[in-house]
Amino acid sequence: MSRTRRNFTAKFKTDLVLEVLKGEKELNVIATEHDIQPNLLRNWKKEFLEKASIVFDESREENLKEKLSEERKEKAAYAKKVGQLTMQVDWLKKKSEEVLGPDYESKYSPKPPFED
Repeated sequence: MSRTRRNFTAKFKTDLVLEVLKGEKELNVIATEHDIQPNLLRNWKKEFLEKASIVFDESREENLKEKLSEERKEKAAYAKKVGQLTMQVDWLKKKSEEVLGPDYESKYSPKPPFED
């Protein structure tokens, strides 16, 4: 029998790690109470402690703002390109109808291979 993979919320992980850090109960006891593997809880604790300094990093907010600004610019560029390509396709369809007639698609569309 295969066990389905469980996903844990950040709040759940944080609460368990803080409980471990308080030291009132042993890590193995907390893991057993919540039906998770002790190694998983150890990994969460390790990750929590490694990334704790980020909370106090003053440049973090500036970096996030810069990244968000760059993503917005990139998204705007993609939207502009999509608009441009849409206009080109519409223009080509219009010109194809003018030159080849309104039913040009049925006459000139490629036939699927091996169909006779």
